[in-house]
Amino acid sequence: MRRNGIVATGMILAFLAVWEVAVRVTETPVYLVPAPTDIVAVLAEDVAELAPAAATTLLQATAGLVLGGALGLAMATAITFWQQLEQGVMSLALLIKSTPIIAIAPILTVWLGFGPAPKVVVTALLTFFPVLINSLEGFRSVDPAIAEWFRSVDAPPRQYFLQARWPSARPFLFAALQVAAPLSLIGAVVAEWMGASSGLGRRMWLAYTNLDMPSLFAAVVVLTALSAGVYRLVVGAEKRTVHWT
Repeated sequence: MRRNGIVATGMILAFLAVWEVAVRVTETPVYLVPAPTDIVAVLAEDVAELAPAAATTLLQATAGLVLGGALGLAMATAITFWQQLEQGVMSLALLIKSTPIIAIAPILTVWLGFGPAPKVVVTALLTFFPVLINSLEGFRSVDPAIAEWFRSVDAPPRQYFLQARWPSARPFLFAALQVAAPLSLIGAVVAEWMGASSGLGRRMWLAYTNLDMPSLFAAVVVLTALSAGVYRLVVGAEKRTVHWT
């Protein structure tokens, strides 16, 4: 594991070195492709502004992830108990999944304003579907031997759900969160790009309109670091809670 980390770090450093040399040798204008050293300089100079922007985006993404995840889990639970709901819920979920978020974000901004509400809703819409699908699959993946034992003792549906379906679904739920957690940050940034007074998306939009590529790349680096961080948090939580898998 440690050796893999060293190799990955070496590859990243080699890529950055090639990038730096290529930009300097070709004298590429900074408004097209900034050198890594230019990006690092912006990160160091603007840390006082980037940190609050990152915190705003992370807070909105977390709120949307919690909302979308809770709705997805609730819908999967409802389908598990009342299968006649499946066709209607899945049709609605597929409709939401198929609608481009980039088209919904401006509408929500008009309806809900420039505050955190549209960002939370956009993030919830993005994260709802993977949690719903994986949770439903997990609830239906109970080991046949365990399912047969619960049927033999005539266990009530609630007990069967809590003691068989829920443990079976947890690995699937964490798999969904590994996708949904980084996706939530992308959703928040997209919504901020459409209209916001703060956040990484707002900084990226301002940098884009001013052709300030070092600042734009710096915001992307911060967003990437946040995405990697939340992913590692989910993986760590999974190892602590479903270690038996």
